[in-house]
Amino acid sequence: QVQLVESGGGLVQAGASLRLSCAASGRLFSDYTISWFRQAPGKEREFVTGIKWGSGLTNYLGSVRGRFTVAKDNAKNTVYLQMNSLKPEDTAVYYCAADFFPVALPRMYPSDYRSWGQGTQVTVND
Repeated sequence: QVQLVESGGGLVQAGASLRLSCAASGRLFSDYTISWFRQAPGKEREFVTGIKWGSGLTNYLGSVRGRFTVAKDNAKNTVYLQMNSLKPEDTAVYYCAADFFPVALPRMYPSDYRSWGQGTQVTVND
C-alpha cells in the first residue's frame, strides 16, 4: 500500500488561503486516485476533492468548487490542495487517501480507500 503524509494545515481567518500537501511513498500507477477528505467534529468524513494520477481528472464537493483546487506533481509524488476564500465551515481535519480504481473519476466514499494519511487540522475563524 501507499504511505501518505499530509502537511500544511493551520489556523487562519475567514477569507484566507492555505495549501495542503500530501506526499506519497511508493509507486503510483495511472489508475491510482489521490483524494482529500475532511471530518469536522461530530460529523461524518466527507469527500472534498480527488485527482486521478494518470489522467489528472478531478472531482469536487459542490461547496468547495471554485474555491479549492487539487493538483499533482508527478515528479514529487505529491498532491496539493489549494484552499482559497476559506470559511468557518471549512474547519475540519483534512485527510488524504489513495487507492487503485480503474474508473474515470475519483471515487467519493471513504470506505473505498485503503491508504490514509494521519490528517492535518484546518481551523478557520470568523
